[in-house]
Amino acid sequence: MQRRRFLGAAMGAAASLPLLSPLARATANLGNWGESASADAYVSGNFGPVAVESSVVDLKVTGELPKELIGRYVRNGPNPSSPTDAGHHWFIGDGMVHGIRIEEGRVSWYRNRYVKGGANTHVIGHAGKTLAIVEAGGKPVHLTEDLETVGFYDFEGTLPGAFSAHPKRDPDTGDLHVMTYNPGPPPFQVQYVRVTAGGVVDKVVDIPVAGPVMVHDTSITRNWVLVYDLPVTANPQLAQQGYRFPMQWNPDYGARVGLLPRNGGAADVVWIDVPLCYVFHPMNAYETEDGKISVDLCRYDRMFDGNFNGPFAGNVELTLDRWVLDPKRRTVSVDRVDDRAQEFPRAHPSLESKPYRYGYAVTVDGPTFPQILKHDLKTGESMVHDLRGRSSGEAVFVPREGATAEDDGFLMSWVYDPNKDVSEFVVLDAQAMVQLASVRLPVRVPYGFHGSWIADA
Repeated sequence: MQRRRFLGAAMGAAASLPLLSPLARATANLGNWGESASADAYVSGNFGPVAVESSVVDLKVTGELPKELIGRYVRNGPNPSSPTDAGHHWFIGDGMVHGIRIEEGRVSWYRNRYVKGGANTHVIGHAGKTLAIVEAGGKPVHLTEDLETVGFYDFEGTLPGAFSAHPKRDPDTGDLHVMTYNPGPPPFQVQYVRVTAGGVVDKVVDIPVAGPVMVHDTSITRNWVLVYDLPVTANPQLAQQGYRFPMQWNPDYGARVGLLPRNGGAADVVWIDVPLCYVFHPMNAYETEDGKISVDLCRYDRMFDGNFNGPFAGNVELTLDRWVLDPKRRTVSVDRVDDRAQEFPRAHPSLESKPYRYGYAVTVDGPTFPQILKHDLKTGESMVHDLRGRSSGEAVFVPREGATAEDDGFLMSWVYDPNKDVSEFVVLDAQAMVQLASVRLPVRVPYGFHGSWIADA
């Protein structure tokens, strides 16, 4: 595929089903919600919370669930239990984990449970424990296998402070690599934390930054951990005005990515300036044969610029881009991979930090997520699973047992039907992008953030 390269801007593309090239697409934006989406928008419709914790057994499966899937699919999200005000933000509120247990082609239970302690962003399995996690200072919350809260968890007393909602797991070692932030008073810094496969912290690095920056995620490669030091920072005046997540677009802060050597310290970070933008979620990163770092990510041209209640408002451009960072020259080149607005990117978990071919995301259309995308990053083509009026959450890729092809596996997601006001658990064949099975739930699953397939094995 031919891409137009830029060192500050790029061109890209648009869609037809089911096989698409990104070279002819009109630029997408998030303007469907108008110039602003108020706090009410993030507590209404399928953003709205559910009031009841449910436990349901022996749910009916339509289609056929792969019998090799034995475990739990769990996903976290905000579910505010108290009335909100004009300062409400989608990223805050009590956490609620929704989970479904699959055993040899049947569903034994669905449960949703509040997370006591507020962790509302992600849920992972690590070192034999189920952990609900959140960014910006919060500690993990240990959950039982049936999603009841046990309490805060600090990795056997080894976690020195904050954690993050976006740890990256090294598929070779099982270690978690975490970039945390806590936008408090000076001195401003972010903190790198490494958690071993056995569940203890064995490395911590404090990295000075210029201000109270919001570092939402990170990426890892074989030799580096990436620091996304981008221009969204805490604004105390917003907090005084009642905004409960007082982060604001701050172009004067500048935009850069830090490359922390896995075996190095803060003085060893290689800083590279990048075009002004914001990134919540990278898809994956890896090192090229010539020593550069290639990272695919969902790039916003700005964020929280005049609207402080959530990310999906105004004419914000959102695209899938590729950055190639050169640690020797300290330069970046930027390619447009796909112009469609999309979020919640995922890839094969065993290829985290390694070269890969396929990535997955969901399209963003105002307050809905109407399609699941599969990107072939080698050919530049993509496939679409259109949900026909329904709306997906993040689609998690689970490799098929014994698979040899990278895309041989399944995509799992909660899907919401606004016409019936109900949700389903849906499993797709990731190669063909067709639905294999669905499970209609008796309750609604609100839009949330991140989740995991936690296999019994």
